[in-house]
Amino acid sequence: MSKKILAYGEAMVEFNQSIEDPRYYLEGFGGDTSNFCIAAARQGADTGYVSAVGDDHFGKSLQALWQTEKVDTTHVGVMPGVASGVYVVTHDDEGHHFNYLRTGSAASRYTPEQLPLQAIADAKVLHLSGISLAISESACDAGLAAMAHARKNGTLTSLDTNLRLRLWPIERARAKMAEAFALCDICLPSWEDVSALTGLDDRDSIVDKLLAYGIKLIAFKLGKEGCYVATPTERSLVAPHIVDALDATGAGDCFGGAFIAQIVEGKDPFTAARYANVAAAISTTGYGAVAPIPLADQVNTVVSRLG
Repeated sequence: MSKKILAYGEAMVEFNQSIEDPRYYLEGFGGDTSNFCIAAARQGADTGYVSAVGDDHFGKSLQALWQTEKVDTTHVGVMPGVASGVYVVTHDDEGHHFNYLRTGSAASRYTPEQLPLQAIADAKVLHLSGISLAISESACDAGLAAMAHARKNGTLTSLDTNLRLRLWPIERARAKMAEAFALCDICLPSWEDVSALTGLDDRDSIVDKLLAYGIKLIAFKLGKEGCYVATPTERSLVAPHIVDALDATGAGDCFGGAFIAQIVEGKDPFTAARYANVAAAISTTGYGAVAPIPLADQVNTVVSRLG
């Protein structure tokens, strides 16, 4: 079964510390590409996930989540005797912090031979992230092979930079992300990630460097400042939607899923970014990476009000 949007990477079970009572943790779900896929699905997009989970309680919980969220799991493998990934989110005055238990996880053992090549060729967009490439050498090889296969078959590739230096050293990150940029059609960078990867600290210089790889569309996520959208011929800052934020966990993933869902619908990049800014802002008004992701009706209500 072909899907319009496929995402490749690692999903994880989340334990998010309670703000009211730090002794307690709320079980939820995360993993940037899984969050992306769910965000796109909640906007009405036709989505599927490419990954692997363990044959354990957490893997079964993730499978149940995707079924509930209408994310196709045809291409999610189950690995007996291997653990699914878990992470813990803690909060303090400096923000939220992530602690991962993912070494040797099922998704990190993914190989190029497991890729669903026909499904990738049939999709409109293949999405992955820096984390998809960083969790292991084999997962990195698979991600780059998936991008190359997508490019060969006319499937657009979408890449969120999501740099995690606890997963790989900056030298390897720069080298492998450069390979990914060269295979990328749509890039969704964040400031800290892409400035570290490029060594640049000027917004337009960073955009120029990314466009030089052949990237066709950039949606530069700037948090409270909004989003800087750039193509080879046009660039503009798209204003943020201001809310009283509680927890920014997964907001960037929500932006990406909403943005790509709009692009697949045929919206222009600037309209898509305005919509995605609203979706991401709404997602920060609740706790956790998945639960607060809004549905299309919620986002459209706010977009209509804003005019």
